[in-house]
Amino acid sequence: MIVNESKLRSTMVSVCQRVWDRGWVANHDGNASARLRRDRLLCTPTGESKAGLKGEMMLVVDGQGKVVSGRLRPFSELALHRAWFDAREDVQAVLHAHPPVATAYGVAGRELPHPFLPEAVVTLGPEIPTVPLTLPGADAVAALTPYLADHDALLLAGNGVLVCGADLEQAYL
Repeated sequence: MIVNESKLRSTMVSVCQRVWDRGWVANHDGNASARLRRDRLLCTPTGESKAGLKGEMMLVVDGQGKVVSGRLRPFSELALHRAWFDAREDVQAVLHAHPPVATAYGVAGRELPHPFLPEAVVTLGPEIPTVPLTLPGADAVAALTPYLADHDALLLAGNGVLVCGADLEQAYL
């Protein structure tokens, strides 16, 4: 698959802006990544508001999360994104945000009441598992791993939602 990097950067900026506009992130919360090719990802930088991102601010990282191009730093949850890319070839984009209602369920330690609408089942699947709260890093990846093969949307206890898709638009939707 050949990916137009310039177009992908533009799409990432657009999706991040829409996530900001909807109030699904605040300050410099949330992150996004997309597959450029098997061993390269385009991702948002850490510490930057999604409202003010520009295409040239995005980073290209390798399969281990090392910066290949870009002058900013990658976000700390990149290993969670990489786990989904490693687990499934169909995953081309991952998005992490803090939609208030879903995040409140995760912070309260409650499962999302799903399926809540037939359309949601078609889009999100028959269940949206809650990944247990863990320490960042290897523990978080280990907690996430059992859900990656069969789910496109996950509630992260204490940390919002993580979704994947065939592209950034699908992950956003």
